[in-house]
Amino acid sequence: MYRELLSLERGSLIMCFPSRRIITLVLTAALSVTACSTDPDPGHSAFPAPPATPTGSLRDGVVADIESMIDSLPTGDPDIEAIERLGETDDPRLAWLFSDLLRFVPVTSPLGVAAADAWIATTGVSVAKDRAIWATTTNHLLAWDTPAPPGYRGFKAQIFELIELGWMPFFADEDADIDWRWLSWGGVLIDDRPLHLTALDCPQGCIPALDDPELVQANTAEDWLADDRVVFAIEINGDAVALPKNMMEVHEMINMTIGGRRVGIPYCTLCGSAQAYLTDDIPNGITLGEAETFELRTSGLLSRSNKVMFELHTNSVFDTFTGVALSGPLQDAGVVLEQVSVVVTTWGAWKANHPESFVLASDGGYGRSYLADPLRGRDDDGPIFPIGDVDPRLGVQTPVLGVITGDGTPVAFEVAAAHAALDLGQTVENGGVTLRASGGGFLAIDDDGTELAAPQAFWFAWSQFHPETEIWTR
Repeated sequence: MYRELLSLERGSLIMCFPSRRIITLVLTAALSVTACSTDPDPGHSAFPAPPATPTGSLRDGVVADIESMIDSLPTGDPDIEAIERLGETDDPRLAWLFSDLLRFVPVTSPLGVAAADAWIATTGVSVAKDRAIWATTTNHLLAWDTPAPPGYRGFKAQIFELIELGWMPFFADEDADIDWRWLSWGGVLIDDRPLHLTALDCPQGCIPALDDPELVQANTAEDWLADDRVVFAIEINGDAVALPKNMMEVHEMINMTIGGRRVGIPYCTLCGSAQAYLTDDIPNGITLGEAETFELRTSGLLSRSNKVMFELHTNSVFDTFTGVALSGPLQDAGVVLEQVSVVVTTWGAWKANHPESFVLASDGGYGRSYLADPLRGRDDDGPIFPIGDVDPRLGVQTPVLGVITGDGTPVAFEVAAAHAALDLGQTVENGGVTLRASGGGFLAIDDDGTELAAPQAFWFAWSQFHPETEIWTR
């Protein structure tokens, strides 16, 4: 999440958006991705042993200090003394709150200094007080799997809702299956705009989903879409559509109809992963107002550097990797969105195998222009948001094709090795799942001939949500 970052003024932040409160806080100018680079390198397990953590409830005095700290934030006069007392508790669980503050507060400010010192005091670990301190402290807590303090969801909600009131339904759901420790801010606000806006910009600072974009036939795209451009390709009921990666990097979410089925297609740029979910199978008892299908949106939040998406009409959060509803009415209904295959390939390879394919219009149908490389190499040096420790069996950002076998076993196929093996005529199989070349990419086929959804992602992303995954080797 890199685009349309909030306009910040060092030392104070005044946010004034339609339908949102006006607040003045001592917050950060450190919302640029350079301030979020990870340190230490999570791929090398360079974290010290975790501090001893107490169990049980917080003392009344501790709760009062937390509440005083949070209540003081909108005033511009933070309760530094309360933070200092919290730092003297020797309770590493409170370090989560200090890291949350450091996401928004410049470490050079009095509030930032106090939060940093309190984090160091409660964990007993010294870290550099630089622009990357939020990523550094959060990476440590994730790697240690430090428990959250009692009442953490409510405390965190009060901090985050100062930034975006649209997140209130997420935090308000006490039964949500969300690990609140993993939740962080991606630097943009919620995309809760109505459907089908012709003006795609988000003046309030969101990543704008593309709803029902214009499609054109493959033979009409030759003058603007080069054969070597990466596309995400989907085929449903004989209809094929290609989505250029550079356009997906701008929108990160498309809602459209393919082959008579409604589909929501999130792309997590930070994870290198695109999924496609069928969104027209509505359980009985679910009310969507005048809408007839689910519509997916980007929340502006991250879960260990993975995009947090939600359903627009119900404010239900979904796991972007699995399609499982994690909160709201759709969690209560047990909704799990069905995935269909997304082939990651080049435009030339895809249209050679699918000359009848459609592709997004060059302007999306909304008169917008798109850079060839909107990210400008943003992810070249590794993850830029906290992810904690990473399974060392593969490189942090090695592209893998992840699949869940029929018996529930997660399997990862290294993309480069799988391509090489198939080019040599070798079989690529693990756990009863066989990869088949398709349009320059892959399809995953179960041993009974069933096609399985198999999203491509960076290894850190797939492995952290499927830690027991098996790895195919040649």
